[in-house]
Amino acid sequence: MNRTVNRAMRGPVLLLALAWTGTAGAQRPAGPQPARPTLAFVSNERAHTISVLDVDAARVVATILVGGRPRGIRIAPGGRHVYVALSDDAPRAEGSRDAIAVIEVATRRVVARHPAGSDPEQFDLTPDGTVLYASNEDAGTASAVDLRTGRVRATMIVGIEPEGVAVAPDGRRAYVTAETSNTVSVIDTRTNTVTGNVLVDARPRAVAVSPDSRRVYVTAEIGGTLTTVDAGTLEPTGTVELDRGEGKPVGVAVSSDGRRVYVANGRANSVSVVDAGGTKVLANWPVGRRPWGLAVTHDGRKVLTANGGSDDVTILDAATGRVLGTVKVGAGPWGVAITR
Repeated sequence: MNRTVNRAMRGPVLLLALAWTGTAGAQRPAGPQPARPTLAFVSNERAHTISVLDVDAARVVATILVGGRPRGIRIAPGGRHVYVALSDDAPRAEGSRDAIAVIEVATRRVVARHPAGSDPEQFDLTPDGTVLYASNEDAGTASAVDLRTGRVRATMIVGIEPEGVAVAPDGRRAYVTAETSNTVSVIDTRTNTVTGNVLVDARPRAVAVSPDSRRVYVTAEIGGTLTTVDAGTLEPTGTVELDRGEGKPVGVAVSSDGRRVYVANGRANSVSVVDAGGTKVLANWPVGRRPWGLAVTHDGRKVLTANGGSDDVTILDAATGRVLGTVKVGAGPWGVAITR
């Protein structure tokens, strides 16, 4: 081909090349994006790990080694991080592994550790995700940790052997149960002072607050009960016996619409479903052995229990109690937290 013809074709060829490049680089028309899986993070107390479950697929998709003894576990507001309470294996001594570990959800890696006093067991976060309240079981205290600085902001004396912790959704109060004194301490989060104590049934283990912050639900393992406390008066409004008197309740969770309360009954191997008023047991559902912690998916459709006696997680249909799946995890599953 001579140079004249070559020059004549150069323009059309260049336009064709540009048109092809533009088409190849263009974004595809927007369409339905694949839904992100709902993930559950399970703390395995004896395995020193966190199991990551795809809830819908009912399978473990990752295992994260955290060291220490992982127990309490929460998803941070915004869902980008998971917090887990770690304590040293040596009892009655503050060790290097006593901390709140921070796991990045996207990479499933531990990215930070915050001090939270000695032997942290359970904790909760303020709604804005800036402060964490943890129970220090061996010290009889609760710690307020500033997550922006990573330092303990305040230490408060609460009941004897504190365990369960819940921050009200309005962020104004934190509630801490104490196993031996059979009390719930009420902390004003603006001043970090204990403003009251509520006497409940024997050996309170966990606490949850209704979405409107008006009701506080407290499990009592030895009492075998769930007590409802009016957050305004700080007076118990009712106590209900669980699983026909067989319940040994530990974990408690409230549905996102506030209409149901779910209780893990420990050695009774069941979950009780209680009405919002805390006066009536609606159902008792069998699960794995020794369910400890539990959580409800944010759409309210599933309940998950961490079964420390059978080293698995039970996934329940929240409407019927039907078992949708049983997933083996690490040794001694203790708590469970679910992403949105």
